[in-house]
Amino acid sequence: MTNYQLVATAAMGLESIVADELKALGYTTRTENGKVYFEGDEKDIAKTNLWLRVADRVKIVVGKFPAKTFEQLFEGVRAIEWEKYLPVDAEFPVSGKSVKSKLFSVPDCQAITKKAIVERMKYYYKRLGFLEETGAKYKIEVSILKDEATLTIDTSGAGLHKRGYRINQGEAPLKETLAAALVYISKWHPNRPFVDPFCGSGTIALEAAMIGQNIAPGYNRDFISEEWPWMKQKIWDEVRLEVEDIAKYDQPLQIFGSDIDHRMVEIAKTNAREAGFSDLISWKQMQVTDFTTHLTDGVMIGNPPYGERIGDKEVLEKMIRDMGHMMSQYPSWSVYMLSSMENFEALYGKKATKKRKLFNGFIKTDYYQFWGKRTPKQTQDES
Repeated sequence: MTNYQLVATAAMGLESIVADELKALGYTTRTENGKVYFEGDEKDIAKTNLWLRVADRVKIVVGKFPAKTFEQLFEGVRAIEWEKYLPVDAEFPVSGKSVKSKLFSVPDCQAITKKAIVERMKYYYKRLGFLEETGAKYKIEVSILKDEATLTIDTSGAGLHKRGYRINQGEAPLKETLAAALVYISKWHPNRPFVDPFCGSGTIALEAAMIGQNIAPGYNRDFISEEWPWMKQKIWDEVRLEVEDIAKYDQPLQIFGSDIDHRMVEIAKTNAREAGFSDLISWKQMQVTDFTTHLTDGVMIGNPPYGERIGDKEVLEKMIRDMGHMMSQYPSWSVYMLSSMENFEALYGKKATKKRKLFNGFIKTDYYQFWGKRTPKQTQDES
C-alpha cells in the first residue's frame, strides 16, 4: 500500500462538515477554502469515496509548485512521477482553472500540462510515437491559484452527490450532498420523527434514511478509480463488505415526506424504491399547513420555494407565516428551513436559534434553525 496526499473537495460553507466526517472515519485533516486535506492509502481512497456524504469528490494531490511562467509550469509538471499513477495506456484528459495568477489562459495551461505529462510518460515507458490512451481513465486537473500550481487526479469520477438512487427529479433539485449536510447540521437522531414538508424528489428524506440506518452513500454506485490497475478489486470488495457489516438495516425510522405537487410525490416514491426505502418512508401529497401530528420531539427539515418568479412572493410569504403559526402548536419539534428570503424569521414569527450561511448552487441562502423544547423522556433516551 502507498500513502497519498488526498483532498476532499466541498461546496463553500460545508468544509467543516466534511472535516468532521473525515475525523469520524479516523483521519487527521487540514482545511482550506473548499478543500479538506488528509492522507491515506488505496483502501482509504475507496473508503472515503463510499462514506463521505457531504464532499463533492476525493482527489489525489500529485504535485504542487510555483508557476509564474509557462516554462515553470511545464518543468514542474514533467518533474512529477506520473508513472506511479498512470500506466502506459492511460487515458488522461486534463482540465484546468486559474485564479489570480499570471498564467490566466486555462486552455494554454491545460495544453502545456498535457504535453509535459506526455513527455514524462514517453521517456519513462520508452515510447517514441504517440501514447494511445486506450486504457483506464485518469482525470487530471491543473489548478493555479496565486501563481501556485496544484496537480490532482480525481478518484471519484461522477461527483459524490450522484448516489445512484435518483431516477427522476424536479426543476430545481437539491444536491444530495447539501441535503445530507442539512440533516447533519440538525443532529437528527434516528429515534426521532423526521418530516420534510417540501420533499420535491425526496432527497432530504432519502439522505436522512441513509444516515438513520448508517448506510454508506456510495453503496449503490461505481467510481472511476475502480478501473485503475493499482486499485485492486480486493480493496473495493473489502470496503463494500465493511459497509454491509455496519449498516443498521433493522433500525426503525419514522420519516415522512410531503409536497403540494402530486407529481413530485410520485417521483419521490420512485427514487425511494430505487434506494431500497419503499417501506421506510411515508409520502403524501399535501400542503405544509395541513401538517398535523401526535408525535413529539420531531425534526422538520425543508427547502421551501424561494419565491423568485413574479407573483410567487406573496403566496410564499403567506405560506411561511402560516407554517410558523402551525408549528407553534408543536413546541417540542425543531424546525430547519433553507431559504434565500432575508425576512424569513419575521415571516415565520420567531427568531432563529441559529443561522448558517450556505450556498444552494449559486444561490446565497441561510439555514434557519428553530430548536424545539425537548421533552424530558426524549432527552434521557438519547443521553
